Amino acid sequence: MKSLTVRKITALLLCTGLIAMSFTGCKTAVKEEKTEEIEEETVRIGMTFDSFVIERWQRDRDVFVSAAKELGAEVNVQTANGSIEEQKRHISYFIQEGMDVIVIVCIDADTLSDEVKKAKDAGIKVIAYDRIIRDSNIDLYISFDNEAVGTCMGEAIVNSGIPVENVVMIGGSLADYNVPMVEEGFRTVMQKNGINVIGDTHCDGWRAELASDYMYDNLDLIAQADAIMCGNDNIASQVVSVLAEQRLAGDVLVVGQDADMEACQRIVEGTQLMTVYKPVDNLARMAAECAIKLAKGEPLEAENVINDGTYDVAYIKLTPIPVTEADMNDVIINSGFHMKEDIYLNVPGKMPQ
Repeated sequence: MKSLTVRKITALLLCTGLIAMSFTGCKTAVKEEKTEEIEEETVRIGMTFDSFVIERWQRDRDVFVSAAKELGAEVNVQTANGSIEEQKRHISYFIQEGMDVIVIVCIDADTLSDEVKKAKDAGIKVIAYDRIIRDSNIDLYISFDNEAVGTCMGEAIVNSGIPVENVVMIGGSLADYNVPMVEEGFRTVMQKNGINVIGDTHCDGWRAELASDYMYDNLDLIAQADAIMCGNDNIASQVVSVLAEQRLAGDVLVVGQDADMEACQRIVEGTQLMTVYKPVDNLARMAAECAIKLAKGEPLEAENVINDGTYDVAYIKLTPIPVTEADMNDVIINSGFHMKEDIYLNVPGKMPQ
């Protein structure tokens, strides 16, 4: 009996030990499972725009936000409505909120270096979107090849088949450092082809109505121009309007950039020679991807650098595409940027089948 009792006790102890080990094993497995279920923290991006007066910025915003969300990030979008002080407040707000990345479409390239420094000191990555921010050592500048934009404009005039001797340049805001780069590309083509720039001005704050003022104040000069280079398609809209009043629309060549809907309509109607299409969908999507990589500490594939006045910063530049009436279908319509029916709204008889 004693031997049997001992055996029973021994068996009982063994079973208890096995049960205890079984529970211990379960606890470990649960702990490991919970560890695997922990998700990465959501990347938070603050994005501040100059304004949405320029048509293309609305598309940039929508594509960027959509692409970022697909990649699991949250985006807080603000618009400064052309106010530098408001844009500074946006950046301060993003810093206070502890954003991982701040993306800036700046109003004035020379006014945000202090705000960028504060953001970087707080460990926040900063991207200058489409417009460089000077003397700020940003983490990335992503834009198009702006000198190539001006080259496209100039070459369109030279290759139009119409003799051109004199041109007028009506550029955008000089606070935007893309403007001098675009104009450098354009002037280089003019000089190579012996074409005279007989007048030039700039629209502060990208206010297109200033182009109209310049035209009305210089009608004698405009009458001598064979072509007018416009800083963007919004400016071109004002230029064509004044030319129409002077019965010169279609006779004076007009070039712009951004491929706005109305610009594409004017091109097929014959009152604007060309626009420069900048695939903003590609730019916005790539910028969203880069923002998330920066937030996660992953390397960027930036093959270029640009000097911001003090620092050499990483620069991703995309290629712009010139668009005349001959290119409208292949470049604009087939890419889905604008609908064929909308572009040919006023000239349905010219719509390609």
